[in-house]
Amino acid sequence: MQSTAVPIITIDGPGGVGKGTTAHLLAKRLNWHILDSGAIYRVVAFVAEKSKISIEDCEGLLKQIANLDLNFATDSEGEMRVLLKGKDISVQIREPQIGSAASQLSVYPTIRAALLDCQRQFAKLPGLVADGRDMGTVVFPEAQLKIFLDAAPEARARRRYKQLIAQGRNVTLDDVFAQILERDERDRTRAVSPLKPAEDALIIDTTNLSVNEVFTEVVLQWDKRLREFEKKQGES
Repeated sequence: MQSTAVPIITIDGPGGVGKGTTAHLLAKRLNWHILDSGAIYRVVAFVAEKSKISIEDCEGLLKQIANLDLNFATDSEGEMRVLLKGKDISVQIREPQIGSAASQLSVYPTIRAALLDCQRQFAKLPGLVADGRDMGTVVFPEAQLKIFLDAAPEARARRRYKQLIAQGRNVTLDDVFAQILERDERDRTRAVSPLKPAEDALIIDTTNLSVNEVFTEVVLQWDKRLREFEKKQGES
């Protein structure tokens, strides 16, 4: 392992590649903590909307961030829930307008800097699985295993569309596809913490893979890292 006292696995990638599901399954298997960094940005956007704060009002947003009382929990069915001041807002922060606002505010360096410490505080023993867009490049560059999931935009749009329809949302596949492309462009071209794989990340294309196949591959990679570490320990 590296020098960090807390083992960390990062799972980065654009929307619709299966980051959240893979991270949740992995954290459950390892009995580790989990960080959904995208949810943090969505919570800020949610709070801004409820407080009628403009996404462009960085000062107002920073004041809200300073008072965030945010936690993640797992419900009786094993699903991850997002709690703000003890209240479950998991459904509310998944609204399309909240996701769009979260993407917009994430381009501001001051906002990203303010949320950096918040995210790093989730690194606690016995370990952390961190899901996001810059977990392996910026937030946890010391992570022992870095995964970058990717997939064709069309496949990602279909997955997201099915999720929204299952939730009873009135959306079209064309609209979801357009939103995916817009978000990709914003995330990949922003000046601060652009979406890209870490130099030492394992890139997995999930276009034609099932959730279980992706999960199995990540578990195999983690087991491989553990064996390499144990071998080095035995040689020292």
